[in-house]
Amino acid sequence: MNIGIIGTGNIASYLLEQINQNHMANGRITAIFGRNQEAGQRLSEQFEADFYTNLQVFLEAPLDIVVEAATVEAAGLYLKDVAAHQKDLVVSSIGVFKDTGFLEELKTMAESAGTQIFLPSGAIGGLDLLQSAKAAGELERVGITTRKSPASLGLETDEEAVLFEGSAYEAVEKFPKNVNVALVLALAGIGAEKTTVRVIVDPAIERNTHTIEAEGDFGRMKLQVENNPMPNNPKTSLLAALSILAVLQNKDRALRIGN
Repeated sequence: MNIGIIGTGNIASYLLEQINQNHMANGRITAIFGRNQEAGQRLSEQFEADFYTNLQVFLEAPLDIVVEAATVEAAGLYLKDVAAHQKDLVVSSIGVFKDTGFLEELKTMAESAGTQIFLPSGAIGGLDLLQSAKAAGELERVGITTRKSPASLGLETDEEAVLFEGSAYEAVEKFPKNVNVALVLALAGIGAEKTTVRVIVDPAIERNTHTIEAEGDFGRMKLQVENNPMPNNPKTSLLAALSILAVLQNKDRALRIGN
């Protein structure tokens, strides 16, 4: 499996290390696309992958799947081109699907091409349960409380405070780089308008924490995840990178666990 990656940041570096160096997936990252030429050349030389600054040339390479590991803005610019080139796609910047029309358009393109779009679980869990709960029953309530350190939010404060309380739709608008988890939760469950979100800055915590609660015909769920940050980026949870790696590891396996 030839893997292409869009992005040259911490997640891209982590995936290159785990896949090309540590052989943690059934394939290899053979192509990198990005705008940061210095970082791209460094990654290219370190992990023996071709670096491109032209998206069309990158997509013409013999790639089986493309991983978007950049930003919401970049995802909005590049994802339709990936789908048009009939590549399987892994999207890490889930916030781009705040625009439901964009998501539907991308799904239609993938269905026509016979390709797949994978949305990793990111820094949370419980998505299988939500999808099961709404499969043939009533999922009545889904909410998430995200508690983060000031550093992970780019803030300086000594006091705990509620920064936001509202819908997942509104949360992604206000914190596009920090609450992708809210939107992937909404997509798995009852939608961005009905999923409730609280974002709390807490100087006392060492790990970013997500508490997910749901209720419906299935019963009740409460799940708490305490995430270690990536070593070089306190704004990104290590689990977010691991969830992408897991997608690539399980993509072609005969046995899959969960939805």
